[in-house]
Amino acid sequence: MLKRTVLTATLAAAFGMPAAHVAAATSDPELAQIREQIQQLKESYERRIAALEQRLQESEAKAQAAPAVEVTAITPAVPSSASAAANGFNPSVALILGGTYAHLSQDPAQYRLQGFLPSGDEIGPGKRSFNLGESELTLSANIDPDFAGRLTFSLAADNSVSVEEAFVQTLGLSHGVNVKAGRFLSGIGYLNSQHAHAWDFVDAPLAYQAFFGGQYKPDGVQLTWLAPTERFLEVGLEAGNGSAFPGNDRSKNGFGATTLFAHVGDDLGVSASWRAGVSYLRTNASNRSYTDSDHLGVDVTNAFTDRSDVWIVDGIYKWAPNGNAAQTSFKLQGEYFRRKETGTLFYDTQAQSLGSSSAPSLNTQSGWYVQGVYQFMPKWRSGLRYDRLDSGSLALNGLNPGDFARLSEYHPTRASWMLDYSPSEFSRLRLQLARDRSRPDAIDNQLFLQYLMSLGTHGAHTF
Repeated sequence: MLKRTVLTATLAAAFGMPAAHVAAATSDPELAQIREQIQQLKESYERRIAALEQRLQESEAKAQAAPAVEVTAITPAVPSSASAAANGFNPSVALILGGTYAHLSQDPAQYRLQGFLPSGDEIGPGKRSFNLGESELTLSANIDPDFAGRLTFSLAADNSVSVEEAFVQTLGLSHGVNVKAGRFLSGIGYLNSQHAHAWDFVDAPLAYQAFFGGQYKPDGVQLTWLAPTERFLEVGLEAGNGSAFPGNDRSKNGFGATTLFAHVGDDLGVSASWRAGVSYLRTNASNRSYTDSDHLGVDVTNAFTDRSDVWIVDGIYKWAPNGNAAQTSFKLQGEYFRRKETGTLFYDTQAQSLGSSSAPSLNTQSGWYVQGVYQFMPKWRSGLRYDRLDSGSLALNGLNPGDFARLSEYHPTRASWMLDYSPSEFSRLRLQLARDRSRPDAIDNQLFLQYLMSLGTHGAHTF
């Protein structure tokens, strides 16, 4: 009887039978007991369902959060890239440490480029024995979306510090236009725009020493335009104060020097490329003085005043199998210089000998170099370079040629061979041998050992 009563009540509860029908089949105490048991089962199932729903929500939340966790995990690796490293400091810092050992058969204190007016800061082979070479400290950064800036200090062996470059330049101007203002390495020629540590030889070619005193670094403004063509074409205009050699400081308003240049280049298949250019510099000098010896052997100070025009034609060819220079490569480059100076030449401006005098002068001089560098195996390169200058015939128009001993006609030459080893892209060791005939009365046999070390961030070099 009890079993029948329980079964009837259970079915009534399960199928929603009215309480009146259930009450008619059972007594009141039994009905209360059954209802209590059903309620307990119902609450138990609800708790289990709620627990399952909670677990489902937690699992979905974890699944949605999983990509964020992965991004967080890889984020610390991003600064290892070059772009992130360059922005690790503002500004970024680059330091080039250089040093040499020089063995010279002739006294470097007597060095001169015969037939050429000196720049006042003769470079030559430098001092004998161990020397701290020119080191460079560069600070650079993007200033804002429109401008970037760079400052390069040159640290010389005599503990002097000079500003090699200090300029701001535009970013993202339209139509391939870029503007640079301050002090900068001029885009004239090919080698001039490169820092010394990027050269393939220890020293600059003789033509750069004779016509620019090393490198032409104007204080002014540069405007360049990169043409939107498949073949590389760049045109540039520079205007400066004219204080850099072959000009000098004339304390004059406006532009004292103007430079024009154009470069064109292209690929030759997948393994070779080339670039050629033509450049023109016009500047002026006022009492650009130098020390000479007159016909009596007395040291005198002479000077030149007026106009100097320089033309340069340059070219470079590069080859590497399939464009990969890691194993082997070859580079051939050369430049031809021609300078015409028209003005007045002054003798003994400080009346150290016979008293001052002057006369109109005209002189056309030229010079060139050609060099080839071959990487014959990874990290090892060897190269040859030949330099030659032609001083031309100086038209003195009545002045005594003997009073301008340094300007007497001559053809300086030099042949150089180098071998260098680069353990990495940040270090280089170099051996260089040279036979220098810059002076008519002596041959200077030269041996150099050089190291170049790069610390900090450093941008890629130009083509």
